Amino acid sequence: MSTPRRRLLRPQRPLPPDVRPQPSLLRRRAQLVREQQALARWMTRLKRAFHAIEKQQCRIARLERAIARLDQG
Repeated sequence: MSTPRRRLLRPQRPLPPDVRPQPSLLRRRAQLVREQQALARWMTRLKRAFHAIEKQQCRIARLERAIARLDQG
């Protein structure tokens, strides 16, 4: 009766980086997309607020100049 050959258990060789699946890379890319979208939303709000403040500063400066002219003359 023949005995089966013993199998040698060798450690697996690591796969090259281009073949190895990288779930952390996929997770980070998804997070990057979410963060970019959130930034775009905030930038829209920030631009709107900035222009509103800019208009108000112009109105105040115009009123101050008009008051100064009326005070002088």
